[in-house]
Formats: sequence, C-alpha cells, structure tokens
Amino acid sequence: MMPSLQQKTQSVLGELVNTGAETGLQIAVYHHGVLVVDAVAGVAESQTGRRVTTETPFFGFSAGKAMTSLIAHLLVRTGAVGYDTPIADLWPEFGTHGKAIATLRHVLTHSVGVPAMPRDIGPADLADRSRVCGAIADAEPRWPPGTETGYHSFTYGFLVGEIARRATGKPMRQLLHEWVTAPLDIDGELYFSVPGTDLARLARLEDAAPRPVTPPDSDAILAPWEMQPTAAMGNSPKILQADIPSVGTFTARGIAAMNAAVLEGRLIDSHQLQEVPAVAFEGTDQVFGNHARLALGYPLGRTRHLPRSAGSVVAAATSMPTPPPAPPSP
Repeated sequence: MMPSLQQKTQSVLGELVNTGAETGLQIAVYHHGVLVVDAVAGVAESQTGRRVTTETPFFGFSAGKAMTSLIAHLLVRTGAVGYDTPIADLWPEFGTHGKAIATLRHVLTHSVGVPAMPRDIGPADLADRSRVCGAIADAEPRWPPGTETGYHSFTYGFLVGEIARRATGKPMRQLLHEWVTAPLDIDGELYFSVPGTDLARLARLEDAAPRPVTPPDSDAILAPWEMQPTAAMGNSPKILQADIPSVGTFTARGIAAMNAAVLEGRLIDSHQLQEVPAVAFEGTDQVFGNHARLALGYPLGRTRHLPRSAGSVVAAATSMPTPPPAPPSP
C-alpha cells in the first residue's frame, strides 16, 4: 500500500459520509498489479448500523458488465467462439428477423440492434433465463446488426450468457468461478449469482432522493426499469441469487483485482490485450443520443451521465488504469 495515498483516499471517503453525500462506500486501486488503495467508510445497512468493510459486496448493477465482457474475451481466448462468429451458429433460434448476421463483436459493441427487453419481459422475469432468451431471440432488431450502436442495458448480459452457455454448456456463474475468481483467489468477491448463505454480507442499497414524477416517454427505447432500476431490485434475494450477467455483485477490491489481472496479461494474452481496448465502434448511441466510442465490451472516454438512482447512496467504486498503447508496427 502507498500510505499517503491510502490516507488521502480515506479522508475523502470520510468527508463524503460525514456530509451525507454517501452512506457507505469502498474504493480499491491497483497500480501496476499492486493494491495501493483499499479504503472504506460508512455503513452497509442504515437500519442496523452495520459497517462497510473491505469484504462487503455491493450489488453494482451494470458495473458488473466488466465481468460479463471479460467472460466473452475468455471465450475467445479458449477458442470456444470467435469475435466474428455468428451468434446463430451457436444459437440458431436467434437468427430470426435479419439477426443471422449478428456476431459476438456486435454484442460487445452494443450494435446487435436489440437494446431493450421485449415489452412482455419485466424485472420479475429476469431470473427465468429460458423465457428471457427466447423473447430476445424472437425480437426484431431496431437496426441491422453492426450498422448502429445503442446501449443494451439488460439484453447485453443475456446475449453473452447464452452464447457462453451454448459454447461451453456452462452458466456464467460457473465460468466466472472457474476462469476468474478461483485462479485469482478472489472467491466471495465477484458474483453473478450470490449464494443464499452470503446474502447477509451484502450492503443494502438505498434510493437517492425521490425523483420528480414525469410522464412516460413514448419514444424511449428502454423501459423505465431498464433506464433507472431501483434499490428494491438490487436488494431482491430473487434477483441477487439469479444468474443475470447484465448486472453483478462485487467488492471494490475484487473487481479492481480482476481488472488489474487483465492489464497484466494474466487472464488474456498480449495479442488479445492489444485488440480489446482499440476503438471497435464509434457513432451516435441510438438509445441515449450521445456520441459513443466503444472498445470490445468497454466504453472509451466518458459515458453519458445518468441521474443518481439506486445504489448511489450505498456505492462501490473501483479504479482501473488505462492499458498502454500497442507498440507501433514495424
């Protein structure tokens, strides 16, 4: 640890809690593979006063997509699938309505064309993988795959997850354990599916201040629950225990350790590591309207600012250095 950096970070966290900006949070930072900050402050549960520790997992909503994207890259590393493998080669039912040309690369750049869950799917259905995947497979894309990009809020994880299941015969929670948490010795710090015995360890999320009630936007692509999920979703035992790889539960230290291992080349090789952070798609996000620059599975630069919602009062934060640029070609 770097004592001065740890102390400065701890001071900032303490100030955030003391001013009421946050109730409880974690920050972990790795620098060149070394854990240099592992700080916490506040409470994990307001009603009981239970304190946040470095081992307190948080339901992090879409921050869990970093885990999902890594599993996709590990599928490629193992040869189970290629970036340009058509999804329908593994998942024939998905090839309807012009989606036969969609590939894993399109999934990772949010350009498949199915950003929203079909309207008959709601939060209560997310634990039913078969139903959700069947509905996505039958969906008509909003644009031809690969021609536009738009944030695939919940569909992203189910697309990667079903590709992984068809390619390996294993669910995402098992692949996360076998390929990431066990090799890195961080079991209990990253989850797609939280065991019932671990639920009591989690931070309990709180919604931010009530938002003004606004009429539904009839032109919005994503449903309100996809745009701004609530703390109730993140605290639901049914959601937490389901294998929903669009979201994730983790400690700051765990997800930072995972990202550090990626950058060090301990999970993917140097050739693949050069390809992963390169610009893979650039254009206007068809969901939010902002300019988007995307690598394979990761946004590049600042993403669109979303209003504070579930999880912003009890939050987890991590830091991941930017990968070095690839050496110039000879």
